[in-house]
Amino acid sequence: WARSEVEAQAMEHDERGALNVGLLRKAGELGLLGVTVPEADGGAGMDPVASVIVHEELAYADPGFALAYLAHALLFVNNFYWAGNPAQRARYLPRALAGQVIGAMGMTEPAAGTDVLGMQTTARRDGDHYVLNGRKTFITNGPEADVFCVYAKLDERITTFVVERGYPGFATGAKIPKMGMRASTMSELMFDECRVPAANLLGREGGGITNMMRNLEIERLGLAAMAVGIAQRCVDVMVRYSQERRSFGKPLHDLGQIQRYLGDSYAKLVAMRSMVYAVAATCGPESRNRLGTDAAKLFCATAAKEIADAAVQVLGGYGYCSEYRVEQFLRDAKLIEIGGGTLEAHQKNITRDLTAR
Repeated sequence: WARSEVEAQAMEHDERGALNVGLLRKAGELGLLGVTVPEADGGAGMDPVASVIVHEELAYADPGFALAYLAHALLFVNNFYWAGNPAQRARYLPRALAGQVIGAMGMTEPAAGTDVLGMQTTARRDGDHYVLNGRKTFITNGPEADVFCVYAKLDERITTFVVERGYPGFATGAKIPKMGMRASTMSELMFDECRVPAANLLGREGGGITNMMRNLEIERLGLAAMAVGIAQRCVDVMVRYSQERRSFGKPLHDLGQIQRYLGDSYAKLVAMRSMVYAVAATCGPESRNRLGTDAAKLFCATAAKEIADAAVQVLGGYGYCSEYRVEQFLRDAKLIEIGGGTLEAHQKNITRDLTAR
């Protein structure tokens, strides 16, 4: 499905800067939107390794679509499921798993990204509602999503809420143009005295950090797996091109400079894949590996960008143009060094955890 249907629409939606909503709904029909949700509740009942497989394959075909998928399947569905109660699951989960509604998560703000505790969106209790005020930005799936997991400060404690499009006081901004991952969209979320039913408190008051940390690990694995898919695609393109293209009377891969790009890129790819799958096997709802997931995303993000850059260099003028798509994969790879935790955040987290030992 990834190599045929996802691949077939990738260039068009990258050029248009548009999410293929119909394709995301098709992922629901195939059962891909609830990979990590137990079978008893309508999911596939699989583990983070299965999630990694899906993200790698989708990113090989279309990293932008894979990012939109991640925002729905992990940032909303997985996050919502493990924090929600039975009544909330019954209300939202069937439609989210089927792709009938699109989900997103609101955490990053104009003045607070890595500094999560510095978020300024607030919530207050008002009878049988909570009232939210503030803004979120760079929200993947923001323009199209129907339902959102939103983090806000309630009495200075980060708390999670489920917000539906259409709630009074809630609006989304215009689509934000961006460098890469253009087949996924993003926008601001705006809350102006937004009234959210008390039943939409996700977890407990002040429990937002717990929800966030539980979900961050599988999010980072998903992004690292996307990096593997990007890297594999770029290695495959480089190898084929070096076989087909001749220079100075010999195949391109006979040139020492090209061999360096191919050899180094493949070695990084093997290391990336080994690391991601090994770390994924240690993670789950009841098992944590914060150090491993930080390390996997830190290494894979930069390695994918380096491999994509090598592919552009090996292809030369063809690499800089859109025909072989490696310029797109280079643009897309950069996002993984920023989204879901910057390189600097991972370095800080790893150092803190290592010294705490």
